[in-house]
Amino acid sequence: MDFNKIKLLINTVIHLRAIQIYYRFYYFSRNRLFRYNVKKRIINDFNPIVWKNKIYHDNSYFKKENSFTFLNISHSFSDKINWNFNQFGKLWTYNLNYFDFLNQENISKETGLQLIQDFIKNEALLKDGKEPYPISLRGINWVKFLSNNQVKDELINNTLYFHYCILFKNLEYHLLGNHLLENSFSLLFGAYYFQDDKLYNKSKDLLITELNEQILKDGAHFELSPMYHQIIYSRLLDCIQLIKLNSEWKKDDLFSFLEAKAGLMNSWLQNITYNSGEIPMVNDATYNIASTSTQLFSYAKKIGIINQKIPLSDSGYRKICTDNYELLVDVGNVGPDYQPGHAHSDTFNFELIKNGNPIFVDTGISTYEKNNKRQEERSTHSHNTVKIGSKDQTQVWGGFRVAKRAKITHLREKPNLIEASHDGYLRDRYTHTRSFLWGEKYLIIKDKINRSTSNNAKAYFHFHSSLTKPFVNGNTIILESSGVSIEFERASNICIEEYQLSAGFNKTNLAYKIVVLFDQKLKTKISL
Repeated sequence: MDFNKIKLLINTVIHLRAIQIYYRFYYFSRNRLFRYNVKKRIINDFNPIVWKNKIYHDNSYFKKENSFTFLNISHSFSDKINWNFNQFGKLWTYNLNYFDFLNQENISKETGLQLIQDFIKNEALLKDGKEPYPISLRGINWVKFLSNNQVKDELINNTLYFHYCILFKNLEYHLLGNHLLENSFSLLFGAYYFQDDKLYNKSKDLLITELNEQILKDGAHFELSPMYHQIIYSRLLDCIQLIKLNSEWKKDDLFSFLEAKAGLMNSWLQNITYNSGEIPMVNDATYNIASTSTQLFSYAKKIGIINQKIPLSDSGYRKICTDNYELLVDVGNVGPDYQPGHAHSDTFNFELIKNGNPIFVDTGISTYEKNNKRQEERSTHSHNTVKIGSKDQTQVWGGFRVAKRAKITHLREKPNLIEASHDGYLRDRYTHTRSFLWGEKYLIIKDKINRSTSNNAKAYFHFHSSLTKPFVNGNTIILESSGVSIEFERASNICIEEYQLSAGFNKTNLAYKIVVLFDQKLKTKISL
């Protein structure tokens, strides 16, 4: 018996909510011990709703080759599409079943219908495609496509409604977080498309409950991933537009509620987005998945969202901007206790952008598969922070699980200073305190550990892949190409190592990092 694994599991489960545990057991027993059926309902003839895409999906289906590209991996189906194709992992299969490609700009009505009809022919054989999350995203995409093209098809409509009935009976209460929120968004699209009060009432209740829970006071989505914030915000804007365009059926207090939440989310996204338009690649954020901040700001403006200017607070992120650089620091907890699936062991991590050029970066993620690469990318040493000994600040494991978590125990903020402490190493009787002091052309980072580590503390600094190998001169690191120098005080050893910086799913670039060995104190001065 692996007692360490048992301890990890216990320290993970204790943070779950009762509703998550209940529904895990309920769905497990219901689906295995009882005959579980969803009755098909015949949908009578009706007129499609009004819809017009404001943001198109990137091209992922290429008809000539009958190929799909997801997560930077392409595959051609020689004749028949296998909707259960799983050679590239579950997330690739999920993407195949999302049907985002129905709403890419260049797809024709005929091609889209052919893909939907092929899917329906194989509906009885579906595996991952019948799980609630892909049903949710596929439902939205089908409704958008069918409505945008004013398609009236009895078979398609009945299949779509059947899948909404499956979703209704399998809402992801066992996961909560962004999954349940996506379920809620999709139910709203289904409600308007079928003019179904049952779907609407469930969607409204969930949206009010979950958005109040998941959107923090500073506007951040509570899983603290800028990419997922963009995804959720995009979906929220879609729901607002859906109600606006089809208000003849229903428009009540839900509309004003959604508008207010959109204003909050817009504020946080503006705060967190760099001047270049890029977002920090923290907490499972990566490239070319979500709509860009620029696209979302434009969308919000077109549908009349009033931006609320709210400073960063509850999310734990702080953004410092000077004429010379942008600095993002993380002095918050890892995320919601009951759903930290996208959290990394990265307390006190930071990113630094000079004149629009990334210098110090989060290493990002390149996979969701439960493998060594996934574990590596979530670990403390893959972030710009301090690791003591061989243990992570926060126990990330199993792809999306978190056991013991580092907690912020002290936070002090002044006009040009942030100082914080965390207890992630308290099991070994260590407390780590980090301060950021900044001026127009410099940044000073001070790390302090409450007792001697016997030179077993390491500070990590990850450079962007566009930067050449830095030059080491004693205790000073010089980046000749960017005009940046880094000086260390009280360092026992400094070395330059290679690492793989994520450039998206299944894509990495060679880059360099500094690893600094020290005992109790380290002072890092970055001259810009």
